[in-house]
Amino acid sequence: MSALLLLPLFNNKINTRADAMTNRTVQDVFPAQRDDIADLHTWRALPTSKIDMVDPFLFLNHHGHQVYPQHNRGLPFGPHPHRGFETVTFILEGDIAHRDTGGHESVIGGGGVQWMTAGSGLIHSETSSDQFKQHGGPMEILQLWVNLPARLKMTQPAYRGLQGDEIPTLQDAGGARVHLVSGEWNGQRGPFKPLLDIATMWIELDAGQQFSTTIAAERAIFFYVVRGSVEVNGRDVAMRHLATFGADGDTLQITATEDALVLLCHAEPLGEPVVSHGPFVMNTVEEIHQAIADYQAGKFNASPL
Repeated sequence: MSALLLLPLFNNKINTRADAMTNRTVQDVFPAQRDDIADLHTWRALPTSKIDMVDPFLFLNHHGHQVYPQHNRGLPFGPHPHRGFETVTFILEGDIAHRDTGGHESVIGGGGVQWMTAGSGLIHSETSSDQFKQHGGPMEILQLWVNLPARLKMTQPAYRGLQGDEIPTLQDAGGARVHLVSGEWNGQRGPFKPLLDIATMWIELDAGQQFSTTIAAERAIFFYVVRGSVEVNGRDVAMRHLATFGADGDTLQITATEDALVLLCHAEPLGEPVVSHGPFVMNTVEEIHQAIADYQAGKFNASPL
């Protein structure tokens, strides 16, 4: 979906363990930039004029929060192609009606997640259900693009959508609710099994609640405040802001300064060249030219959309 068509400490044992860890330094905090698409309120957190990417995380669009009236047109994302990466879509409120040329079709509602591997290429549409268009209601959606390494750029396209009751909600000792999508947290694993080792989750905190986790220093962190505001490792991060971190520690300590929702993801950087052109993300200019040629030749059309 793109505009071009993204612990409190309770006992001495835990205190001793925490003292042995080091908080990762917050390097910078970047505001998302307003970039509305038709009547869809949109903030782009990545890329912006201030930051290109957080390897392997390429792109994040934050749509809403807004309330659609009755008899609305719904989401404006008609058929468009992708190649070379994956899209992870978090439907916080509202719904998405998905169809693609890989033969996948679903309507995923609030609290659900879609994970699509564009790989060698497909065309998909992301619109609203007939019910949502008729009745309207609140809508808030995040779409994150995650790069694929050169060896997987041309992998077979795939799609999986899960409803909200299929995404586990786990309680942190500090009171936060963790919606675990992929990867591991606190001995639990998310229901999505990505091609790479990518942890994705969103975290809800009431004002004053805390959340703490460890992330290996070599892993890149994607940290975006969707709602409210938090303090992370001593730095304030407000709503619709992206924080970046150094590789100098392994601990995140978050305190909600007001009711908040945070998107937290982490993965090992790919360290590969990135050449992008709209909905195609490859390693070389020549591969971009080939993607355009293949799309124009109808090679993304495995099945009718």
